Amino acid sequence: MNEHKGQHFYIIGITLVATLGGLLFGYDTAVISGAVDALKSYFQLNEANYGTLATFYHGATVSSALIGCIIGSMVSGIFASYFGRKKSLLIAAVFFFISAIGSGFPEMLFVNSETELATLLIYFNAYRILGGIGVGLASAICPMYIAEMAPAEIRGKLVSWNQFAIIFGMLVVYFVNYFITKDRAIEWINVTGWRYMFASESIVAGLFGVLLFFVPETPRYLALIEQDEKALGILTKINGTIKAKQILKDIKNTAHEKIEKVTAYGWKVLIIGVLLSVFQQVVGINVVLYYAPTIFKGLGFGNDAAMWQTVIMGIVNILFTLVAIFTVDKFGRKPLLIIGSIGMAIGMFAIGLLAYWQIIGISTLIFIVIYSASFMMSWGPICWVLISEIFPNTIRGKAVAIAVAAQWITNFIVSATFPSLEAFSISFTYTLYGVMSVLSILFVWKMVPETKGKTLEEMAVLWKK
Repeated sequence: MNEHKGQHFYIIGITLVATLGGLLFGYDTAVISGAVDALKSYFQLNEANYGTLATFYHGATVSSALIGCIIGSMVSGIFASYFGRKKSLLIAAVFFFISAIGSGFPEMLFVNSETELATLLIYFNAYRILGGIGVGLASAICPMYIAEMAPAEIRGKLVSWNQFAIIFGMLVVYFVNYFITKDRAIEWINVTGWRYMFASESIVAGLFGVLLFFVPETPRYLALIEQDEKALGILTKINGTIKAKQILKDIKNTAHEKIEKVTAYGWKVLIIGVLLSVFQQVVGINVVLYYAPTIFKGLGFGNDAAMWQTVIMGIVNILFTLVAIFTVDKFGRKPLLIIGSIGMAIGMFAIGLLAYWQIIGISTLIFIVIYSASFMMSWGPICWVLISEIFPNTIRGKAVAIAVAAQWITNFIVSATFPSLEAFSISFTYTLYGVMSVLSILFVWKMVPETKGKTLEEMAVLWKK
């Protein structure tokens, strides 16, 4: 091995395994989209059984995984600190697998097919919440794992692949759901088809769990638990012998402090991490992702046209995430975030004006694509990059957990309030998201430090200043 260079394919292989957690994140959150009507039919969530609460129970069933996402992200810091990054991802993989099988076949193990539907519905939601905990863990720990493995000069690129995997996972499950239901009768889908949708995730979850046995724990965590020899071995494979020794020395210089308090470097770093998460959601991206077909239909497009335009958006999202991957380590984090925020503001203000003037047509699609593309080349991947790298080693696990929990809570609030805001005024709603995009520009410009090219150990020095 070259003393100055690491094994390029080694870090790529590790990153690809870790990004399967991101793919499962996207898969699990989007799989429900193909089963919404089938679940309502199978569990008989109608007024005859539940009266006026039928709609509430249906909505709660569709979104129950979000509860798990919040729980998983909140406990991710404890898991990462006490079990390590790798074991925490293994636990997430187990949760994904059990959830996939259990959601598809909720009558297995504890009940049977003769169990009344109301009880079966409780078990279904319990399995979905368990999968959500897996998502919450993966959403916090996958970027952290990649960041702690990656050399500083390509860390942004490698962490950004996790966002690509999330979007790709959503796209994959849309096609899986399509092929499961293709040329099938509605009756079959309502009784059996929805089961295969959820159970299909177990294939990816199983693969993720198996491959995790072949990747190492992160050298930063190993150094924190005083397994220096193992840490040096991994750092040498990634960075080369000479650089590995210097990095381990820097890690030990920060690790010896053994700081437990998450506020040890002051409140500012924690506030910036939380606000990065909050702004990533309040600009309205998940409204566009979750409600895209509804938005297009609401703006006057037919059902088929709305679905095709959603596919176009999916392709745009993939392409512009690639733009971020290949530019984040060249141009830096701040410039891309600011450029993305400007594009999002233009897109949202334009959509708001078009809605106000009741102009519906290709122009609406163009500005939604501009908004979505701007997000995917900036806030989508780069928020995860910054959250995974700005916190010093000794508080990273707990601080990332707080930031990601804030993200899931904000996600829930934005998604839950959209229908009410849309009913009040669709023009006002998109203008509001445009205003949030402008505020995100000011936030990045004034508060967010540039971290391009800095080692994770330099973050401690940065915040001590």
